Amino acid sequence: MARPPYPQAQRHDVVESLGGFSISDPYRWLEVSADPRVRAWAAQQDELFSAHRAEWSETESWRSMIENFSTFGVSDPPLVRGSLMFIAEQLCDDEQRRLVVVDGAGDRRVLVDPVQLDPSGQTRLYTWWPSREGERVAVQLEVAEQPASDIVVLDVRTGEVLDGPLPRACNTSLAWLPGGEAFYYVSRVPDEELAPGDRRLHRRVRLHRIGSPPETDLMVFGGVDAPDCYYGLTVSADGRHIAMTVSDGPVPHNDVLIAELTDPQALRFVKTVDGHATGARVLPRFLPDGKLLLVTDYQAPCGRICTTPRHETDPSAWRTLVPEDPQAPLDDCLILDDPMLPRPLLLVARARHGVSTLTVHDLDDGRQFTTVPLPGIGVASSLQTEVPHGRHLWFSYCDATRPAAVYRYHAVTGEVASEVAGAASTPHSTICSCTVRYPAGDGTEVTLFLFTPSEELDGPRPTLLHGYGSFGLAMRPLFSPMAAAWVHAGGVHAVACVRGGGEEGQHWHDAGRGPHKQRTISDFNDAAAWLIRTGYTTPDQLAIYGMSGGGLLVTAAATQRPDLYAAVIADGPLCDMVRYERFGLGGTWSEEFGSSAQPEQLPWLLAYSPYHHVSSGTAYPAFLLAGAVTDLLTGEAHVSKMCAALQYATSSDRPVLMRREPDSAHAGSCASKERALAADMLAFAAKYTGLSLSG
Repeated sequence: MARPPYPQAQRHDVVESLGGFSISDPYRWLEVSADPRVRAWAAQQDELFSAHRAEWSETESWRSMIENFSTFGVSDPPLVRGSLMFIAEQLCDDEQRRLVVVDGAGDRRVLVDPVQLDPSGQTRLYTWWPSREGERVAVQLEVAEQPASDIVVLDVRTGEVLDGPLPRACNTSLAWLPGGEAFYYVSRVPDEELAPGDRRLHRRVRLHRIGSPPETDLMVFGGVDAPDCYYGLTVSADGRHIAMTVSDGPVPHNDVLIAELTDPQALRFVKTVDGHATGARVLPRFLPDGKLLLVTDYQAPCGRICTTPRHETDPSAWRTLVPEDPQAPLDDCLILDDPMLPRPLLLVARARHGVSTLTVHDLDDGRQFTTVPLPGIGVASSLQTEVPHGRHLWFSYCDATRPAAVYRYHAVTGEVASEVAGAASTPHSTICSCTVRYPAGDGTEVTLFLFTPSEELDGPRPTLLHGYGSFGLAMRPLFSPMAAAWVHAGGVHAVACVRGGGEEGQHWHDAGRGPHKQRTISDFNDAAAWLIRTGYTTPDQLAIYGMSGGGLLVTAAATQRPDLYAAVIADGPLCDMVRYERFGLGGTWSEEFGSSAQPEQLPWLLAYSPYHHVSSGTAYPAFLLAGAVTDLLTGEAHVSKMCAALQYATSSDRPVLMRREPDSAHAGSCASKERALAADMLAFAAKYTGLSLSG
């Protein structure tokens, strides 16, 4: 077959001298999305995608199947304040989640329904923070691809808006003071106070009193010397202290600062943990006895739990309460200290090769008492309890065959039961799952989750391989409607836990970031080679997909080993790693990937940057490059430039397509758009791997 015709994209003779390298960038003009030429070219790409999509006869059937496998109801544990539960639910016909409050008698009331506020479906419920008394709740709504979100405060009893909106609160943290009359939160500096073109975050920690205009909110921390800091806020149960974590972007280390709340307007923070000195993550919790509980990977890459006096600044003085398990990275922990309990308890969640365990310990000395029985071999997450003192644990559970649902553990009786407010969770018998370990090129064993339609392999099948491998994010054997649909149709779904993720602890992350990022990509290609070598699939039946950092992974893997793959799907990817810091929030990610502004780091990026490894005359797999028209996280230029480069270079008859989504976010679109995207991805993958719903 002939090479498909593509919209013409001019190649400009742009060559930049950087760090001793001459770097060609023929499609830099596509970075200016407002340019009429760019808009015209993008419109032609829309027409090309629509024409190809019309040939995928089973797209609507894929969408129907994805909807059938989707989880409806409640899949996240409730936030419990006294007798009130605050939960988010999404039923089968809902475009967005709604916030519901359930009282002690089981009566339910809808507090926030984003679709009622915005029938277009572009506004979503982002997060919510009930006051510790449960009488008020601060709610953050997010409008698709707007640079910041607003916070409003509601009266829980009446649902009326008491306060707000508080603007520019994107990715905020919020901590209520006792009494519900004030809280600390994080917001961005107004745009008019920034220099033109300044893309930094410029967040500040502020104190807001209910009823006061937001412009009068007192700034209590932050400044021009920390333009890209992330802040996390926690107030002690007695309301006498505040703990704050500070990190310079999404880096694997942070400071911890403690202040007394004698005067909430004049905080005097003491830095108890210096993140640059420890090089570790440290998350503080306040203990009832006045000490701090620290969850940290300091001198423990898989995590340990320590206690320390509140203002202790020497890490050598930390007392290990629950030691590191080198084979099971620490996920989370939770304190239960209700007076009804015989003693305060510490619940600890770990993951051994992706599979969760929940153990119960003495909060005083760390002794393990028992293990919380889980519904299966899967993933327990999002631990919650009553505030300020809990005796129950709520958690979300799912596995490869079972959608997420909420369970409750009673610490007095030891019983685990499905939460009545949660969704039903029935295993899907059409999915078989197993975990294997495959050898990477350097001999390291890497975990691979396999989801298949039967336990016995009866020859190679169309296979969809997924991965991420950045920022220490751990892949888990989670239920996915997209994966379930693919397996139900007869395909194999695989998830590679490559280095750069956090599946085996911080050392696993370190082994695939910065100068070692190529190791992430090689691990992924090694997973593909293992699937082919062991007979699960063939190169003509193997598709790969990833989102965001996973989009970087799959585009880099395919440009290095195009012979391994039939199709590549990248959603919101990073592709131009020389200029990624100029787009979206890329400027905060240099510790993860490196910076082209540093001469010694530029070679790291050039070694794998997908855009710079596109080679003319290569028979590339089919490519589907998807992304939001305005992507404020990674930036839309990656998709445009990579699409143009591949369309120019490929000698294959398999198409290179760009799928743009207007009025959408980098992630978290309304339900209909998410299902439409998933259906298009599966229809595309099926087209070029030979999987058919008709058998």
